[in-house]
Amino acid sequence: MITVSHLTMRLAGGGHQVTILDDITLEIPDKQRVAIVGPSGSGKSTLLGLIAGLDRPTSGSIMLNGVEISAMRESALARYRRDHIGYIFQSFHLIPTLTALENVLVPLELAGMSEARDRAAHLLRTVGLEERLHHYPVQLSGGEQQRVAVARAFACHPPILLADEPTGNLDSSTGHHVMDLLRTLHCDFGTTLVLVTHDLALASSMERVIALRDGRIESDTPNPQYP
Repeated sequence: MITVSHLTMRLAGGGHQVTILDDITLEIPDKQRVAIVGPSGSGKSTLLGLIAGLDRPTSGSIMLNGVEISAMRESALARYRRDHIGYIFQSFHLIPTLTALENVLVPLELAGMSEARDRAAHLLRTVGLEERLHHYPVQLSGGEQQRVAVARAFACHPPILLADEPTGNLDSSTGHHVMDLLRTLHCDFGTTLVLVTHDLALASSMERVIALRDGRIESDTPNPQYP
């Protein structure tokens, strides 16, 4: 369960405080598939980053499965993120000096998992990259890089997966393929999936759609067509 209570985020800008998020409260049950939508500047990516513990809110709290991450010290938060949260960035964020296999190995080795190399190779086969294990990011297409990022995010079987515009830098066909992959892995692993997107067609395939505007929740709607 993701529980966000009275979350506010303000940043200093131009000599005064700018409110990015304003008193956000929501709950996302385990295994739900949620899209966060809204115009540019509405606070979507900021909200996702706060849920991931990548930043600290000005006020309010964030609880993940009963653990208040907004009150954690940085070292404990880093360990919690490693073990419980997968995060997919729009710009992939692969390490350029590591191969696809080595990129997926990073979180596994940090977690001290046994047979990490075999697991990383299996994940890359799962996302259709069995022939690309030893290629560097520069040798991969955008869609292939995003699939490496997906495999890395799922490496430690995180109960929560957060994705910030996972198809934003991809063409339509490749974007659909990546989303099909995310949905399949979500079902296989029972992961709670929360993604930020500008793509309303993609959002309509999710179980629930939360719309932000000007840092506030404008609507929170279940998808009646969700299977």
